[in-house]
Amino acid sequence: MNILIINGPNLNFLGKREPDIYGTKSYNDLVNFLLDYGKEKGHYFEIYQSNHEGEIIDLIQDNFHRFSAIIINPAAFTHYSYAIYDCLLSINIKKVEVHLSNIYKRESFRKISVIKDACEQQFFGKGFESYIDAIKYLSEED
Repeated sequence: MNILIINGPNLNFLGKREPDIYGTKSYNDLVNFLLDYGKEKGHYFEIYQSNHEGEIIDLIQDNFHRFSAIIINPAAFTHYSYAIYDCLLSINIKKVEVHLSNIYKRESFRKISVIKDACEQQFFGKGFESYIDAIKYLSEED
């Protein structure tokens, strides 16, 4: 399965940012973890990270046609980016939202996801394994 994986703002600071919530592993650790899993299971991933909303939208619009699914961790954009929501609604491939932490057990503003209704499923609260759950979900559905 070919999957476009997009990570939003501040994920490049994994390991530095709130390690009590996000752990001590780096963003490169996450990328390598996913690429190793994909290689082991015969999946192809392209993985991107951006701190800019418009760049995330451009990545989706410019690349979705090459993939069978998208996994997106919109990070802070989860809570207010109707622009990313609209972009995801406009494409006709499978989409899954992922979060490292359990957004429903955090601050009240984090419990709101404007992105979730543009996606088929949402996985959260298991750190890097949240991505694996999303990949398994997508490959079982394929």
